[in-house]
Amino acid sequence: MTTHKIEVALGDRAYSVLVGHGVISQLEELLPKAAKRAVVITQNKIALQPKLNIPSTTVVIGDGEEHKSLQTIEMLAQKFAEFGLTRNDVVIGVGGGMVTDVAGFAAASWHRGTAVVHVATSLVGMVDAAIGGKTGVNISQGKNLVGAFWQPSGVLCDLDALETLPQREMRCGLGEVSKYHFLTGDDLLALEMPERIARCVEIKAKIVAGDERESGSRALLNYGHTLAHALERSSNFSLAHGEAVAVGMIFAAHVAHAMQRIGKPRVDEHYRVIGETYGLKVKPDEKVNRRELIELMRHDKKAISGLTFVLDGLSGIEIVSGVDEAHLMQAFDAMQLNEK
Repeated sequence: MTTHKIEVALGDRAYSVLVGHGVISQLEELLPKAAKRAVVITQNKIALQPKLNIPSTTVVIGDGEEHKSLQTIEMLAQKFAEFGLTRNDVVIGVGGGMVTDVAGFAAASWHRGTAVVHVATSLVGMVDAAIGGKTGVNISQGKNLVGAFWQPSGVLCDLDALETLPQREMRCGLGEVSKYHFLTGDDLLALEMPERIARCVEIKAKIVAGDERESGSRALLNYGHTLAHALERSSNFSLAHGEAVAVGMIFAAHVAHAMQRIGKPRVDEHYRVIGETYGLKVKPDEKVNRRELIELMRHDKKAISGLTFVLDGLSGIEIVSGVDEAHLMQAFDAMQLNEK
């Protein structure tokens, strides 16, 4: 079977992402040569686990966004200390996006920076969360507000893990995959899923290499995420991330249309790709509190000057600041999102 190797070109911090079936067998090739021991961070639901030739211990963290917290980071630090993990050793995150976010932040914080390798077991992790070095946890005021940029030493995307992935988690991943259709204009639908995943990784790797710390073009990867993060928080995370991103992209398309940045055919294309091709929901099942969502969006990490969105336009996807509330209300109306 084909293994795709994608390089994230970041100079002396460059690393490889391997995409294919059974690539977990190549894990030790990605570990730092100086590492004498490893801490594996995972969850009970993750069946895929590495076999290591160096002393290791496994720490299981809880499922759900409530465990993506500073309390979890403190618990991990205590486990690192008990195991005697040094700066020259390695942390290995095995799981979906939540695990790699937490493992990455714990590694970045331990001794002010310990190597981390990610084994992504969810589609969201493979095409987005595990790649690019963005790590973090949530606090009551928002999602991913506390974290660090800390690049991994390598990433494995073992497609075997997708064979047992729960259907809802697969749909969440498809929400992130669908995002890439609008970022580049590539005909991703012409590719089989393994090649499509590898192409998504290539797109993200190129963007990260050009803007590691999200001071410009990397923010485009947040397409659909402004409303998505607000929906996640307002639903107390009953709406999963990928599901929220799918709805967020539809909303962003309507905002762009309200601002006369795109025409209706482009909005229709969003519905075709997201709703019809990938079979994702294009609006929440529940009624929403529009005012609450707008206030949550004001505190989004991308906010520069007023309400800030990643929006489609004649020149492609770009960051737009100072979006008028009236355009958001038009988008809510167009989506027929009813008030609570």
